Amino acid sequence: MGRFASTASMYEHLRPPYPREFFRTVAHKLSPTRESSLIDLGTGPGLLALGFGPYVGRVVAVDPEPAMLDAARLATARAGRHVTLIEGKAETLPLDIGSFDIVTIGRALHWMDRDAVLARLEELVACDGAILICASFSATDGRNPWLDGYNEIRRRWSPAKLWEEAGKGTRTHRDLPAFFRGSSFHPTELVTVETNHLVGLWELAERTLTYSSSSREALGENVEAMLRDVENHLVSFHHDYAIAETIVSTAEIVKR
Repeated sequence: MGRFASTASMYEHLRPPYPREFFRTVAHKLSPTRESSLIDLGTGPGLLALGFGPYVGRVVAVDPEPAMLDAARLATARAGRHVTLIEGKAETLPLDIGSFDIVTIGRALHWMDRDAVLARLEELVACDGAILICASFSATDGRNPWLDGYNEIRRRWSPAKLWEEAGKGTRTHRDLPAFFRGSSFHPTELVTVETNHLVGLWELAERTLTYSSSSREALGENVEAMLRDVENHLVSFHHDYAIAETIVSTAEIVKR
């Protein structure tokens, strides 16, 4: 069982969402057509594959975690979309899968073997294609006043090794020029879309369980104690048990 197996059923509904405006804005930048193809690496429950699906023709989604692919399969069925789902890693995709006009990657780069995935991207990305490195997260500039305490509780309960791995993911995402250094690819433009919504207090508390560093698998018998800590912290910020959240959704466009 992979480290994200226990998070698959709630990941789609509890993580900060990618709004429709995000997909529309990014698609406007790239101008794909119904002849365009897209592959989503580390797809999880298929959020990027489904979000960009209406703007392209062929969509392929890849993930090494069977539970995540099951969640993606259910999501695509609910949406009435056709997505080819492949269990596996980006680094080991067969050569005959062909090339794609758009390659999307969410917060998954730090789980990939850098040298192997860079070599594979040379074949996966069409000559004039683009890579999109995407993320959606709670704004960290003070507009979510509950966030610092929320993350501190997560850090306190998470195993130190897993928390350090989570930090590595953030650092990788922030330093894409370093990740792509030595390859033919380089970041060219950052697209940012900000949205606001209300999230239920208990849903926000349970979001902690969608992160590998604070998942049920990672915390074991400490799950309920951590959730109580998070809920007690969030009580100060709710109105009718709903909490305002500002979300920042980003896509770094990477090209040759």
